[in-house]
Order: sequence, then C-alpha cells, then structure tokens
Amino acid sequence: MTILSEILSYNHEFVETKEYEKYSTTKFPDKKMVIVSCMDTRLTELLPRALNLRNGDAKIIKNAGAVIAHPFGSIMRSIIVAVYELNAEEVILIGHHGCGMGSINPTATMAKMRERGIREETMQTLLNSGLKLEQWLHGFDCVVDSVRAGCETISNHPLLPPGIPVHGLVIDPDTGKLDLIVDGYKEVKKVEEEKTSE
Repeated sequence: MTILSEILSYNHEFVETKEYEKYSTTKFPDKKMVIVSCMDTRLTELLPRALNLRNGDAKIIKNAGAVIAHPFGSIMRSIIVAVYELNAEEVILIGHHGCGMGSINPTATMAKMRERGIREETMQTLLNSGLKLEQWLHGFDCVVDSVRAGCETISNHPLLPPGIPVHGLVIDPDTGKLDLIVDGYKEVKKVEEEKTSE
C-alpha cells in the first residue's frame, strides 16, 4: 500500500465516523495571532502543545527554518493576510534549537540535486538569471540572530499596521521549552515612546 492510498483509506473512515466534528472551528483565530514556525517534524504536535494551542486558536505558517527570506515573499504575504483579513492582532516568530537550516551546506545540497537528476544546464540557467543559488539555499548561522532579524523584517514592514506586537521565540524541540528573544509588547511601547518624544 502506498502512502497516498493509506492516507485516502484513513480519510474515508475519518469522514464516515465524523471524527472531524471535534476539530470544528472558524477560519478566524480565536487567540487572534499568527505564528511563523519551522516545518521540522518534531514540532508538528509539540509546538501547539507547548503553546497551549487548540485547533482554531492561531494561524500557523511553516517553512524551512521559520525564515523570513524576503519582505515581499509568500510568508510575509500570509502574515499580512492574517492581520487584515483574519483578525490576527499579534505575530509570533518561532525558531528552534538544532534546526537543519542552521547547518545546511548549499554546495552539498546542490550536489544532491545533480545526483537526483537536475541537469547542469538547469543549474547554469538559474545562476545566469541572477539567482544566487547558494545564498538562496543558505539558512542561517545562529537561530537567535535569525529570529531577531525576522522580527525586525516583520515589524518594519511598510504594510504592517503600527502597534502590532511581533514576538520572537526559540523552542527546544526535545522539551518544548520556550526562550523569549523579542518581546513585541516592549518593542511597540518603545516605538510609541520615541514618537511622543519627537
């Protein structure tokens, strides 16, 4: 049996027995927050449990490393949509210790691409188009610095309304312990104080 057939078989039973009913909620996050986190498999169930989140509490966006790679990329667009269309009032960026994006070797990844059938001509076309493939594949050197930089990108985004707290955390994928890196409430207060003193 393939993975897909297992999924479809299970899903049929899931729907028939109305298991979905216990997950019923709306598209609006009950806790009015949007979370950006890593796609690491260890966080699939651990992260919501460590944050005391139930189904429907938050919008959760996942990518490799919880990295905000571009201020106008799909992650930032999702945050903006969550704020303006889905009533999110806070943003939480959560990296994690031992993240693979902190140790990824772009050269080795590119070699794996070639081994799996990506032709050299394709790689050259991408490089000639101006894409810095090694830079694009590189994650970060320090998860704390990455979370700080991501929070800064989000907070300073020209389309994010003033006063939205952007928090930064790092989670331990073994224990679920959270370390506070950026307190968005303090950052909002600091900006407000700077404006009043001008």
